[in-house]
Amino acid sequence: MQSPSNGGQTVRLLNEYDVADILRLSVATMRHWRMTGKGPKWLKLGSAVRYRPEDVQTYLEGRAA
Repeated sequence: MQSPSNGGQTVRLLNEYDVADILRLSVATMRHWRMTGKGPKWLKLGSAVRYRPEDVQTYLEGRAA
């Protein structure tokens, strides 16, 4: 799925399966995190849940030890 970004370029939004794969977690964990307000920021587009790659990266950087 493509989404317009600033500057006329397009950015690929990630779905929950993409992010679960990146984080090496289950999709069920991603869903639980959304229900409890944990994990990366996410977008609701109709019935679809999407993540911006930069939000996933920011989340990962914030979790570094």
